[in-house]
Amino acid sequence: MNNVHLFTPLKLREITFRNRIGVSPMCQYSCQDGFATDWHLVHLGSRAVGGAGLVIAEATAVTPDGRISPGDLGLWSDAHEAGLKRIADFISEQGAIPGIQITHAGRKACTAAPWKGGHSVPVSEGGWLPLWGASPLPFAKNFQTPEMLDQKQIQDLVTSFGEAARRAEAAHFKFLEIHAAHGYLLHQFLSPLSNQRTDEYGGSFENRIRFVCQVVKAIRSNWSESLPLGIRISATDWVPGGWNIEQSVDLIRHLKPMGVDLVDCSSGGLVPGARIPVSPGYQIPFADRIRREIEVATAAVGLITEPVQADEIIRGERADMVFLARAMLRDPYWPLHAAQDLEGTVHWPSQYERAAG
Repeated sequence: MNNVHLFTPLKLREITFRNRIGVSPMCQYSCQDGFATDWHLVHLGSRAVGGAGLVIAEATAVTPDGRISPGDLGLWSDAHEAGLKRIADFISEQGAIPGIQITHAGRKACTAAPWKGGHSVPVSEGGWLPLWGASPLPFAKNFQTPEMLDQKQIQDLVTSFGEAARRAEAAHFKFLEIHAAHGYLLHQFLSPLSNQRTDEYGGSFENRIRFVCQVVKAIRSNWSESLPLGIRISATDWVPGGWNIEQSVDLIRHLKPMGVDLVDCSSGGLVPGARIPVSPGYQIPFADRIRREIEVATAAVGLITEPVQADEIIRGERADMVFLARAMLRDPYWPLHAAQDLEGTVHWPSQYERAAG
């Protein structure tokens, strides 16, 4: 154990996070045409008030057909900046770092919100066709078969990721995360289970990571050198013959020199039916290994719910941050309550101090 703990500030590039607690991106399915609403302001803003060091806005599509659902955030036009800027500014005013995750859903696009069944949305109900993927392989039996992106379309998407990064900075976000996990488009190119291409984007490991590498380079050319860049990966598909932790380590070995500063280590999501040994902290070994072997900052995610558990991850040098999702939905003030439990310094907002301090 060392002297670094859950409430020790962390500096990445020129940005300092007040603690090691991040709010994971969580889809809210509450947009119209990709525009942020008051729901997003309150949802994200309340977690900043609650003491998190980093608050990351949900998976935000770089093109309209890249949305996971018709209700997702978007950054495919300059018009989306104003609503997001209001949110980023509020998060900053509360002392947290505003972050945003950008993505393209690929073959998992155009699905309904979970409370509407999570099925593919027909065009008659606001959906769209075609879907796009690394190869013409559907995610599951009840999903549409995607069309295979050609090389020009891939380059157009590389540009779209770069432009979304430019807009994210214009909207005052200070941390950007690329979504290359959970079976969405970039992950689809990485894994041999979903990428059966025979061109320069398929086959060998070097070919399968080409799209991700190009996206990172395009983003770094549009995202200030002073601002940290993260990437969320699925460290393994949990399926024999699929993407695995060894390939993940090699991927980050390529991406670190390109300007990736933090790796958000998740897993799974590429194919249905994978046998995932879910238990508290089951993904921490991925963050630990990548951190040690590549000497890059990592975030641990997945069933981290208790303050002592989170603090031990940081003190044990198994990750540099912990990202929480469900725990933050249950308790927006989880960081402040954790500080009380761990005898850390608690800074309740002035408006709450008399009642909660």
